[in-house]
Amino acid sequence: MHPQQNDILITKRTWGAFANTDLEAQLKAKSVTQVVLAGVEATARQAYEAGFNVTLATDAMTDVRPEAHEYSLRHVFPRLGETGSTQDVLDLLAKRSA
Repeated sequence: MHPQQNDILITKRTWGAFANTDLEAQLKAKSVTQVVLAGVEATARQAYEAGFNVTLATDAMTDVRPEAHEYSLRHVFPRLGETGSTQDVLDLLAKRSA
């Protein structure tokens, strides 16, 4: 990835990117209401609990235990927000910016 000048850079030291960081404050200061996540279920939970609209790119997430990942895909992620493939997310973003 190539960071852009306006990107928010956060150094996370826990599983979730919102815990012990100023990510929530920075996003809310910019009036961000939607976050698209890949990678960490903890961050998705924290974003949801902070009141953000969450979209999860499910093919960009994994777990060391396949059965745990499958459970999250079926039962956890749909409760936290919208789910779809990375391509689904990119397609939606392209439609919105057209």
